[in-house]
Amino acid sequence: MTDLRLGVLGYGLRGSLARTAHRPGAGSRVTALADPDPEARAEAAPAFPGARIAADHRQVVEDLDVDAVLVLTPDHTHADVAREALKAGKPVLVEKPLAVDIESCDAVLRTAYETGTRLYVGHNMRHMPVVRLMRDIIGRGEIGAVKTIWVRHFVGYGGDWYFKDWHAERRHTNGLLLQKAAHDIDVLHWLAGGYAERVQALGDLMVYGDNPHRRAPGEPKTDDWYTKDGHWPPHTQRGLNPVIDVEDVSLVNMRLDNGVLAAYQQCHFTPDYWRNYTVIGDAGRLENFGDGPGGSVRVWNSRRSGYRAEPDAEYPVPDAEDEAGHGGADPLLVAEFVRFARDGGRTDTSPVAARMSVAAGARATESLRAGGAPRAVPPLDPALVRYFLRGQTR
Repeated sequence: MTDLRLGVLGYGLRGSLARTAHRPGAGSRVTALADPDPEARAEAAPAFPGARIAADHRQVVEDLDVDAVLVLTPDHTHADVAREALKAGKPVLVEKPLAVDIESCDAVLRTAYETGTRLYVGHNMRHMPVVRLMRDIIGRGEIGAVKTIWVRHFVGYGGDWYFKDWHAERRHTNGLLLQKAAHDIDVLHWLAGGYAERVQALGDLMVYGDNPHRRAPGEPKTDDWYTKDGHWPPHTQRGLNPVIDVEDVSLVNMRLDNGVLAAYQQCHFTPDYWRNYTVIGDAGRLENFGDGPGGSVRVWNSRRSGYRAEPDAEYPVPDAEDEAGHGGADPLLVAEFVRFARDGGRTDTSPVAARMSVAAGARATESLRAGGAPRAVPPLDPALVRYFLRGQTR
């Protein structure tokens, strides 16, 4: 089997996904890449020997030596460049979030529907071992029917990853309840078997809003913008983005269309960086302690009691076959996309689910900025839902 020839749009932080996808002789290879930043192009050239490196994304979209496209550009550009690639007949992987507003998401899905070109969205957490494990436990009925889910997201490295570049600006991300929380809202929907239909949120710019140590407009990030052990506590951060107007502490309540009640919390004060899920059914509950290798998912389901640390069952989070990228999720995501781009068929990720995670995050952001007023989450056009649920076949 010849390699699927991949065109890459954008070589920033998620350039790691392009490197994961570059497997000459093993199924896929990068043959073209575009990024407007000359430093990014210079970095990409040795990573993909022989690939065509360009500044203009259209040179990749229109390249006859490109079979499929990876959209790894900043969030606010996803919809436009994805639609261009779809119209060119190139199967597309769009990094999450699909877009920064609901209307743009719907436009991408409709373009895929009208052109018949395959669309895939990079919600890699659906491939994370801890998420698979929780879904398997729920599927086996160990906690009964899911009734409520609570997600706590501790973002200890948030100052490094989200407040030193474009992620800190509403015009690029809308907000971190969309950019950052899209992962967890999608997983929450997947575990619950439904989509948010009403949301209510509160939040504030509490961690970095008053920090005066900003870079001048146009000044590049410092070489030590990320460190594993430094930049703690949060007020010691330096070299922050010139503009910071997205919230760094947030709380969201959700009612799903199947009656499940859910909550999501994101905090950038905390020193640790992981996600804690508590899923409660009508016959028990589960909770993950750690979200990678060495962690476990514990289940309480045998009897009523006071506090007891010992669960009725405990399952270790499996090691990933390949630890590269999000605990081994990225290689699995790439493999699924390559197979889908070649052959079609069903996938564990879902464009409909990707749209619904954006819709919930966008409406929650509106609620937060309106003082917590509840917001309805608009459903997707039923014709589009049917098309994608059928595996993108008419």
